[in-house]
Amino acid sequence: MSPFVPFRVPRSAAFWSVALLLVLVLAASGVPSPLYRVYQERFGFSSGVLTTVFAVYALALLVALLVVGALSDHVGRRPVLAAALLVQAGAMLLFLTADGVGWLMVARVVQGLATGAMTGALGAALLDLQRTDKPLGPLVNSASPGLGLSLGAVGAGVLVEFVATPTDWVFGVLTAVFVLAAGGVLLLPETSPRTPGALASLRPDARVPRAQRPAFLVVLPCLAATWALGGLYASLGPSLVSGVFGVDDHLVGSLLILALNGTGLVGSLALRSAVPERAMVLGALVFSVGVGGTITGLLTGSLAVFFAAAVVSGFGFGAAFLGAMATVTRSVAPGERAGLLSSVFVVSYLMFSLPAVAAGLAVDGIGLERTAEIYGAAVVVLALTAAGSLVLRRRSEPLAA
Repeated sequence: MSPFVPFRVPRSAAFWSVALLLVLVLAASGVPSPLYRVYQERFGFSSGVLTTVFAVYALALLVALLVVGALSDHVGRRPVLAAALLVQAGAMLLFLTADGVGWLMVARVVQGLATGAMTGALGAALLDLQRTDKPLGPLVNSASPGLGLSLGAVGAGVLVEFVATPTDWVFGVLTAVFVLAAGGVLLLPETSPRTPGALASLRPDARVPRAQRPAFLVVLPCLAATWALGGLYASLGPSLVSGVFGVDDHLVGSLLILALNGTGLVGSLALRSAVPERAMVLGALVFSVGVGGTITGLLTGSLAVFFAAAVVSGFGFGAAFLGAMATVTRSVAPGERAGLLSSVFVVSYLMFSLPAVAAGLAVDGIGLERTAEIYGAAVVVLALTAAGSLVLRRRSEPLAA
């Protein structure tokens, strides 16, 4: 190799490097969940403020997705990823030094902007780098949220229980890791050539290619249902464990997030060989059963039923999201991948954040338990709508292969 040609990671290794980076970014987004109660006790704010702190992350992420979500289709994946990772490192520093709820919100906003800027680029890079004879991009894209959020939440929960200064350890280490990762992505092969239209791509827009629009509309209720439940668990899950079931252990609260998101990975892997539409329908039905169990656990006051229901819901979440992702990304053109994936995650994170904020505000009026029960019932309706609409569509007008 010429000394003037920089080293590039081989494509197969680059695929798994991008997958690892995606998990790391999502793990960092899950880290604050078990720490919310720590911050709540430290700074003294209500459940409504807690869910607002949670939601500003998702809303900032949405802004970044809408503005720069398709930018890597024009300027390349590496520049977008390197810049976003440095911003992510800055967010970790803000968490490290936060001394009040205001700075906590600022840190969450910066983290949301960084995560949103790289979500579409990372997902598109996986589709670019996957083997044509073994396309694992949709599987990794669908499994990464569950795996990443679980690792982040459980890791932070363990540190809260066993380390005197958990926030210092978590955010100090993550700051260094993201700085190193920003340099590391420059060694990856560039998979998206420069094309005109970079400035025009910054105009806020949800970009769904015409060929993918029918499939996108079909999977919308599935995205809404699964991510809305994820938002409830990530924001108020540890509070439910404490407030409804009387368990104050921070680690148990983080294990609830693992029960949902960790089994999401299992659901994705179990249905990875299924026809995408079948995986989505089966996943939505299992998800509905699991959420019904969640409501039962709340009504009966059984923590065991509550955790078991989270496991079932998580399995359905993973299978349904895998099916939805594979359905909507099938046959998408390379130059439209980042834009399409950004649109998918715009819907996902809207449902991840806004219903959770509404739930947090409702807690003060009707209580935590009743809020979660009503929330769960609404999610079941959405999931069944998703399954029913796809079955009806397949009978009348099958999606294009």
